Amino acid sequence: MDHPFITRLGQGPILCDGAMGTILLSRGVPLAQAFDELNLTDPRLIGGIHREYIAAGAEVVETNTFGANRVRLAPHGLDGRVREINLHGVKLARDAREVAGENVFVAGAIGPLGQSPSAVREMGADRVREVFREQAEGLVEGGPDLLILETFGDVEELALAVEGARAVTDLPIVAQLTFDEGRTLAGQTVAAVLDSLRGLSIQVLGANCGLGPQATLEAIEEFAHLAPEYPLSAQPNAGLPARVEGRFLYGAGPDYFATYAQRFAAAGVRLIGGCCGTTPAHTHAMHQALRATGSVAEQAAPPRPRAVEVAAPAEAEAKAPEPTFLAQQLAAGRWVISVEIDPPRGLNPAKALRGAAMLYEEGGIDAVNIPDSPMARVRMSALALAYLMRQRLDIEIIVHMTSRDRNLMALQSDLLGAHAHGVRNILALTGDPPRVGTLPHVSGVWDVDSTGLVEVLARLNRGEDSGGAAIGRPAGFHIGCAVNPTDGDWARECERLRRKIAAGAQFIMSQPLYDADEFERFMDALGPLPIPFLVGVMPLNSYRHAEYLHNEVPGITIPREIRERMAKAGEGGQAEGIAMARDFLARVAHRVQGTYLMPSFGRYEVVREVIRGLPGR
Repeated sequence: MDHPFITRLGQGPILCDGAMGTILLSRGVPLAQAFDELNLTDPRLIGGIHREYIAAGAEVVETNTFGANRVRLAPHGLDGRVREINLHGVKLARDAREVAGENVFVAGAIGPLGQSPSAVREMGADRVREVFREQAEGLVEGGPDLLILETFGDVEELALAVEGARAVTDLPIVAQLTFDEGRTLAGQTVAAVLDSLRGLSIQVLGANCGLGPQATLEAIEEFAHLAPEYPLSAQPNAGLPARVEGRFLYGAGPDYFATYAQRFAAAGVRLIGGCCGTTPAHTHAMHQALRATGSVAEQAAPPRPRAVEVAAPAEAEAKAPEPTFLAQQLAAGRWVISVEIDPPRGLNPAKALRGAAMLYEEGGIDAVNIPDSPMARVRMSALALAYLMRQRLDIEIIVHMTSRDRNLMALQSDLLGAHAHGVRNILALTGDPPRVGTLPHVSGVWDVDSTGLVEVLARLNRGEDSGGAAIGRPAGFHIGCAVNPTDGDWARECERLRRKIAAGAQFIMSQPLYDADEFERFMDALGPLPIPFLVGVMPLNSYRHAEYLHNEVPGITIPREIRERMAKAGEGGQAEGIAMARDFLARVAHRVQGTYLMPSFGRYEVVREVIRGLPGR
C-alpha cells in the first residue's frame, strides 16, 4: 500500500499517544458518562488532550471514538448519533494537529462491541459487520489517515470489524488484540490469531491494553517469530489498576515505559504507544528514550516542548516561550533605548535596513520600533519590514499594530505569523483615522480599539484566540500600550491606561514629549506604575518642523517656549533640538525605564548625539 503512514513506518518506530479515558476520569468525567459523546458536548476538553499528546511527542493521535459504535452507544440513548460522534472525533484530532503545527497522523479508533464472544456470535456476522461498517463510515468521512482497531479480546470479532471497515475504506488498518498470559481473552493463541487474520487486508498487527509492558512484549515477540512479514504494534496498559478512593491508579510510570519503548523498538515494533493508565508524561518519556537511541526518524519527530502534568488544565499543554530580549532587559532594570524607523513609502527597504544596522552596531540602542502606516499614509507593511530586519540583522524589534486596518480575524492571523517569525514585542494602537491620510475615502475597520487589541494579545498569551479556541500553546508576546500625557483630560487618559494595564499590557510608550515639568506632573497624577514606561522623544530639526508638529500632527503638543527657542536657533535648529532632547531625558530619566526616540526625516545620526550620557550609555 502506497500511503504516507506506511512510508513513515518504513523509516523507523513511530510513537502513538496514550490513554484518553484515564485522563478524562482524572479530570472529573464520570465513569458512567459515554466518553465518545464528549466529542459533541465538550470538544475543548478532547482537543486539549490531543494537543497534550502531540506536545509530548506523539506522532499518531487516536480519535476519541473507541466506543462510538451503535451497540455501545445505545445504553446512553446515542445509537442514532454514530456518524456525528465519529465525524466530530476525527475533526477534533485534525484540528489539534493543525493547531499544534506538527506532522502528525490521525488514527480513527474503533473498539469492540463490549459484549461477550457468545453474545457477539448471537448477533450474527452480517449485523456485526454492519455495526463496524457504520462506525468506520463516520470516521472516514472525517478524514483520518488510518484506522486503529484495538483492545479486541476475540479474533473472530476483530476479523468482522476489519471486514466492516474494509467495506468503506482502503486506509491502512492497525489491528490489535488484548492478551493475557499468551492468549486472547477468548482463549486464542497468537498462532490461532494469525491463522484467522492472514487473509485480511491488515497493514499492522499487534497487542494493546492487557496486563502491562512485560506481557505485551512477550506476545509481540511471538508475533515477530511467527509472522515476520507484519509490521508490529505495541500499546500496553500502565500495569494493573488499583482502585484508591474511587479512582483507578496505575503503577507503571513514565520511566518504566521509556525502558520498554526501547525494548519494543529492539524487538522490531514499528508502532509504539500506551493504553489505559498512560498519559502525556509516559508519551514524552518514550519519545525521549527513542530519540536517545536514534530509533525515531529525526525528520518525523523534531524536538517538542515537555508535556504538562496530567492534572493540569487541557489548555496549558506547553510552556510559553522565553521572554523577549526587550522584556528581559526591562526586568533586569536596564534603561532601554528604542528608535523608530519608518517603513518605506515604496518598494525598496534598503534605507530602513541600513539605518537599523547603523543604529544597532554604532548607536548602542536596544531595539527598533516600526510604526504601522502612521498618519494613515500608505507605507510598506510594518510586519514585512520587521521580518526583513529579523532575517538580515537579527535585531530586537517592537512592531506597532493598529486595529484600524484589519478586522479581528486578520489581526489575529497577522499576530500568529509575527510570532512564528520571532516578532513578539507588539505595541497595540487604535491608529490614526484614514481621513487624516492620503486616502481619506478609505474606511477604517476597528473591530477592537487599542484596549481590545491588548486583550487579544493577552488571550493569545494564554493559548487561545479571541473566540476561546486554542492555538496550540501559549504565545509569548510582550505587550505594549500607548499613553498621551499631552491630552488635556488627564483623568480620562489615566483611566484609559489603567484599563490597558488591566487587560494585559506589559510596558508603556508615550507620544513625543517636550515639557519635562508637565511630564513630571502627569507621572504624579498616574501614581506608581506596575509596568515599565518608555518616554517618547522626537528631536526637533527646525522652527518650521516644530510648528508643523504642533499644529498639524494629532497627539503632539509642543509648548510655546520650546517653539520660541527653535525660532531663535535659526540655522542651528538641529543642534538646539538635540540639546533640548538631551535636557528633557536627563530631567525625566529617573521617572521612566527607557526612551523611545523618533528621529525625523530618517536622520538616524541624530540618535547618537541624543543618547550620549544617558543611563548606561
